[in-house]
Amino acid sequence: MKSVKCTDPIILIFNFITMQKGTVKFFNEAKGFGFIAPSEGGADIFVHTSGLESRGIRENDEVVFNVQRGDRGLSAINVKLA
Repeated sequence: MKSVKCTDPIILIFNFITMQKGTVKFFNEAKGFGFIAPSEGGADIFVHTSGLESRGIRENDEVVFNVQRGDRGLSAINVKLA
């Protein structure tokens, strides 16, 4: 089975429109960033405090989010507690 790269524009549009699920792997509130492990597998996704809709997320929290491509790669936005 052929794997689909996250750089495929159709996949990126789909990921932006649909909410993804994942688990907060790490979040440093003082520094304002962390990483989410997607439930579907794959690389961890960067999350900045500006992408949070729910304040006070912590490690191991289940969240839903959209994915966007920025200058430094993929990042989570519209992050909410599941």
